[in-house]
Order: sequence, then C-alpha cells, then structure tokens
Amino acid sequence: MTAQITDQAFMRCALAQAQLAFDANEVPVGAVVVKDGQVIGVGYNAPVANNDPCAHAEVQAIRAAAAYLGNYRLEGCTLYVTLEPCTMCTGAVINARLSRLVFGASEPKTGACGSVSNVLANQALNHHTQLTPGVLASECAALLSSFFQERRVMNQLTAQPLRDDALRTPGSAFENLPDYDFEPHYVSDLPALNGWRMHYLDEGPRNAPTTWLLLHGNPTWSYVWRHWVSGLTARGHRVVAPDLLGFGKSDKPKKDSAHHFDLHRDVLLQLVAHLDLRNIHLAVQDWGGLLGLTLPMAASERYAALLAMNTTLATGDKPLGKGFEAWRQFCADKPGFSVAGLMQRSCAHLSHAEAAAYSAPFPDAGHRAALRRFPAMVMDHVDAAGAHTSREAAAFWQQQWAGRSAMAIGGADPVLGESTMRTLHQGIAHCAPPVVIKQGGHFLQEWAHPATPQPSSDMPHGLVAWAVSALCQTRSL
Repeated sequence: MTAQITDQAFMRCALAQAQLAFDANEVPVGAVVVKDGQVIGVGYNAPVANNDPCAHAEVQAIRAAAAYLGNYRLEGCTLYVTLEPCTMCTGAVINARLSRLVFGASEPKTGACGSVSNVLANQALNHHTQLTPGVLASECAALLSSFFQERRVMNQLTAQPLRDDALRTPGSAFENLPDYDFEPHYVSDLPALNGWRMHYLDEGPRNAPTTWLLLHGNPTWSYVWRHWVSGLTARGHRVVAPDLLGFGKSDKPKKDSAHHFDLHRDVLLQLVAHLDLRNIHLAVQDWGGLLGLTLPMAASERYAALLAMNTTLATGDKPLGKGFEAWRQFCADKPGFSVAGLMQRSCAHLSHAEAAAYSAPFPDAGHRAALRRFPAMVMDHVDAAGAHTSREAAAFWQQQWAGRSAMAIGGADPVLGESTMRTLHQGIAHCAPPVVIKQGGHFLQEWAHPATPQPSSDMPHGLVAWAVSALCQTRSL
C-alpha cells in the first residue's frame, strides 16, 4: 500500500469523525492520530457541547492518543485532520512532538499551516513536523459546505417566524424532488409581504450579463421551471424564480380573501427592486403572465426581453373564453382536485415522482387557499381588481415596449391556447412570429430540455435553447 493510499484511508477515518460532529450540530471537523499503522486516538469538534473553546478535533484526538500511550510526547505519530488546523491546534501538534501532520481542506480564515500563517515553518522552534496538505480536500470541503448551507437555511427559518394567519408547508415535503436540488432563498421584509415569507430561487452568477425572471402560474410553483433553471445557469445566466404567496415553499395565507391582484403584483415589483435585477429576460406562463406582463411598465429600464407562453392579459373588456370558463368551473366544483393528477394528464411524459412534486406544497385543504382563489381572481369585467392595471400594461406593450420578444404556444392547451395567444401577440410591439408546438399543452415549460419529446423542428434542442437563441443578444442597461 502506497503512502498516498494510506493517507487517504486514514483521512476517511477522520471524515467519519467529522460526520459525528455534523450530526451533533458542531462544525464538522474530525481528526485521528495514527502510530505504526494503527489509530490510537480519535476526536471531533465539540466546543459547543463541552462549553470548551479548546475542544477542537485535533486537541481531542491528541489527548486520546496521549492517554492511550501514557505519554504526552507523540513522537512517531501522524495526525490526520479534515481541516487545516488553527494556531492553537498547530501549537498542540508541535508541543506533542507529532512527526507528521496531514490535513484535508484549507482554511482561508484561520488556517495556521500556510493559509493565514505558517507556524510549522518557523525555524526558531525546537521541533519540526512534516506537513502534507490537501488529502481528500474536496470531500472534506464538501462536508463543511453542506453543514454551513444547512445552517444558513435553518437561520433563515428561525429568523422569519410564521404569521398566525398563514401556514408553512413542512420542509420534509420538498425532500428528494426530482431535478430540484436548488438552494432556497427567503424574504419576508418586503412591505407588501407584511411579514409573510416568500421563497425564491436565485441561481447562477450575480454579475451575469443576463438575468432571467421566471414566473409560474396556478396551480404550479417554481418546480415547473426546474429544467430552465439548470439549462440557463449552464449557459452562464442568472435565474430568479419566485414562488408566489400561497404556492411552493412560500407561506400560505389561510384565507382565500387574502389573495388579490395588487398584493401579488406589488410583491413581485418589490422583489425585483430588492434584488436590483437588471437586463431582465422575463419568461411568463399562465398567472405568471397575468401578473408579470404588468411589471415592465413600472420599471422598463430593468427589462430587456420577454418570452410569453400560454398566458394572457386579463383587461376585463374582452371575454375570457370557453376554455377558461370551463377551468374556473372545474376549480369551483372540485376545489380539492389532485394537482399531481392534473399535471400527469397535461404532461403525459412526466414520471410519477415529477407529477407528485407538484402536489408537495399543498398537503391539505388549509394550504390550498391560493389554488381556490386564483381562478376567481382573473379579471372578467372592466372594474375588476387589476383590470385597469392590465389595460395600462396592454398599452405599454403596444406603444412603448422596445425590447426583444418571443412567443411559444402550446397548441393543445384548452385554456389559453393558440387563439388567445395570437391575440396577445398582436398587442406586443416587434414580437417575433410565434412558434406553435402542436402537441404542447398548457404547461409548456415541461418541454424544456432534450430529454423530453421534441416539440417542434423549430427547436430541436428544446425550449431553453430556442429561447436563448431568440432573445439573448448583448444589451447593457
């Protein structure tokens, strides 16, 4: 067995100790002391549990090894530790006369073996320990990253208490969803939220030249954009995909009446300003369009491009159509309809697990106020809430919009299909000719990636690639 393989084997022993620290909610650092090929001392971080600032993994392992040998000198021994030791622990290595030190991940903030300082290189000391850095560095770093990410999420949860008039879907409902392993982000201090907590995805580099704002509809949530998030970030773009209040991981106001057009629009406007999004490529579908199409006129300098899919502007002065009226009646007659079943019928290529993921945010009737309310919120007369704003938006798109626009239409959509979309297309200045995906249904995002059945010869690599090609030209705002 080579020295390298031996080092890796003993570092895995140290990683096992680090996992014990992780499980104890301590910073996951583990250490082992080895003499003549035998582990004689183990330790993991325990300063919190022991109320001891010196209870670092290295010190714990050194103490155990010294007790085993009955000698405070550990000559001929090697210390393996998953993280570069601090000054205190490096001093302990020297005082114990350890012959060798092997560590995994570097510690850029406190590391005393080359990162911040290099105690072992001090030639004035009367003992010199051989150093081997970087053994299984990526595995050691990954455990630390996982721990701190989990801590950030928990801090967000505890820092944003749940209002009495809302419910919050348990985090366990969102575990192991197919293709949805993105880091959650939460905000509750927007004025319109009034203490409710909103979830959003924010993936990709913050300084990316292009930012996509992906707005979902009813009864979906940001999960519907999962392949878009992956596909767009792989191209170097930033992607922000919020869950509207009442949907996804966002808080669920208990009362149906809590939901109204201006609330949801104001939240989105404030989120865009809060994140200071620029060069926005706005992608909308269903209610994502009813709301999202009213956003650019309020801050047109932020927006560069539009992608509209199976949506509309409900201005209140035109009939909503038989398809939508049938959907509204269905929701009224069957308020507890299966979201997973609806998605499976609409997108037959979805797996059972993917369809079930759409139901995850809505474990019972109490969590479904938004699902009940949104169909009734669609503006069907000129004085309806949001109708005036939508008419202003219609004038903006026809008369003032100067950005790029594209449209994809699911031809098999019975609710907001080709006729509705072509009417919308006529009202958007400079919009490229729409692409009609004949077999595509209402939830067109599910035709987003090459793994799904290819919808059209116009987009042989899926909707994401087509949208990027159609809309992403260089433009700085």
